[in-house]
Amino acid sequence: MKAWLRSDGVQAFLGWLLGTYIRLILKTVRWTHENLACVEPVLAGEAGAVALFWHGRIPLCLATAPQWWRKKTKALISPSSDGQFIATALEMAGFPGIRISTAKPGDTAKARQAVAAFREAIHHVSEGGALVVTPDGPRGPNEIIAPGALQIARRSGQPVFLMGIAANPAKQFDTWDKVMFAAPFGRGAVVWDGPLYVPADADEAQVGALIADWSARLSAITRRAEMLVGRSAP
Repeated sequence: MKAWLRSDGVQAFLGWLLGTYIRLILKTVRWTHENLACVEPVLAGEAGAVALFWHGRIPLCLATAPQWWRKKTKALISPSSDGQFIATALEMAGFPGIRISTAKPGDTAKARQAVAAFREAIHHVSEGGALVVTPDGPRGPNEIIAPGALQIARRSGQPVFLMGIAANPAKQFDTWDKVMFAAPFGRGAVVWDGPLYVPADADEAQVGALIADWSARLSAITRRAEMLVGRSAP
């Protein structure tokens, strides 16, 4: 079954299906934004940005598209076969992917690919592009930021923005990331936080402290978005 699901044809169909769904949700859900003014200077200017939202909100992520369409925006996506349909869906939505993952020890080919993708991401942001990242993906743990996004922000010197996204009515599944699928014609909310920065000279301990702080902040604004649309706490 896994081999069938990961076949090119099935992945292409799943990508089309997800791409169609996320565009439908953008157009039919009544989206509101809180603290959107915090990101406006970056959207209107030439600075780059790193934008973070939790992996479980990928089906709702086009709620932020009208903002990020104003800049040259790419998405950071796992190169695994499971990530292919997500890459296809986001490319349909105008967000081409940079495929990056952490290589296992001893896998020199994947290590080279990871380094090349990491450099591409840093260059893209440094040159004024936006990079959208689900920092707890592709396998978790849920709602814990992995250090990669912070390292891109540190190397590029560009700001980070957090995006808490929720909708109601919506179905939340018992997956590792508690993925949420919204029903059309409901209510949705995006809560923004930022700009946040990683100091250029930040050491491992400082990055670890930022990970803990920003993970808590991103979860807090995600819960705030849920409250705004009338969803009870999980």
